[in-house]
Amino acid sequence: MENYTFNSFTLQLEGLKVTEDHMYPVFFFLFFSYLFIILVNVGILVLVCIDKSLHQPMYLIFCNLPVNDIFASTVLVPRFLIDILRPPSERFISYYECVVQAFTTHMFGTTAHTVLMIMAFDRYVAICNPLRYAVIMSNKMVIKLTVSAWGVAFVLVAILLGLTVRLNRCRTLITNPYCDNASLFKLSCEDVFVNNVYGLVFTVLLFTGSIGSMVLTYSKITVVCLTSKNKSLNGKALKTCSTHLFVYLVFFLSGLLIIILHRFPQYSDYRKLSAIVGHSVTGSLNPIIYGVQSQEIRKFISKLLHST
Repeated sequence: MENYTFNSFTLQLEGLKVTEDHMYPVFFFLFFSYLFIILVNVGILVLVCIDKSLHQPMYLIFCNLPVNDIFASTVLVPRFLIDILRPPSERFISYYECVVQAFTTHMFGTTAHTVLMIMAFDRYVAICNPLRYAVIMSNKMVIKLTVSAWGVAFVLVAILLGLTVRLNRCRTLITNPYCDNASLFKLSCEDVFVNNVYGLVFTVLLFTGSIGSMVLTYSKITVVCLTSKNKSLNGKALKTCSTHLFVYLVFFLSGLLIIILHRFPQYSDYRKLSAIVGHSVTGSLNPIIYGVQSQEIRKFISKLLHST
């Protein structure tokens, strides 16, 4: 018979099932991944801040992704590292820390989608309406889009976690390497029908909105490119749009995989692994791809290397 502990403020994380032989390789993989994520994302932010040629709407909007990656990694990864070195029976976390982790996890994923949506709008204006780009994508518009991306994500995630926090808890084991909303409401013995419905609505709204914005903007961009004989415009469009689409697909597929695996408890180990690897990959992906693809960033790095 299952033991119940009502509304305990001390929870236990199941974490990763790592053998002693693999403990330190996994620890150092995550540790160096974290260092890499922080260094490259901070590096991109510093480059955009100090180089005036990068003070363009495209780069200012893109800066939201490195900020999001740094924020999420700093909340999640150090906890991963500590838990790997602990035996499973000693992986405890306070309820409040667990809620913060869950909020950060969902805020990270949601903001990534909303930021990529406003980046798609920026590319649409730049390619489909280039003569009015400077007027439409003013500093005021960049601020509005940025606030909207973070604000929408905050409201959606706050409601999601608010519905879970109201529940009484009768279990203490988080069957995940970190806290998320699904793991938290599974601690309750109450009816979680409302949580499941809102979680479904949340996911459908987010994915429909992001997919819809990508299809709409890129359909119009494709029409412009097909009807235009400007090879320079088409080359620039292909370069920037392919980068953006690749990053979006990585975020979309990694998030979808974790959501699907949550529905199949028998694959919990695969879910844990995909969550951690997916977080490490997506966190370091943005600065690499945009840094390699951006001519301005490459020029700035080249100047720095030649001046040293």
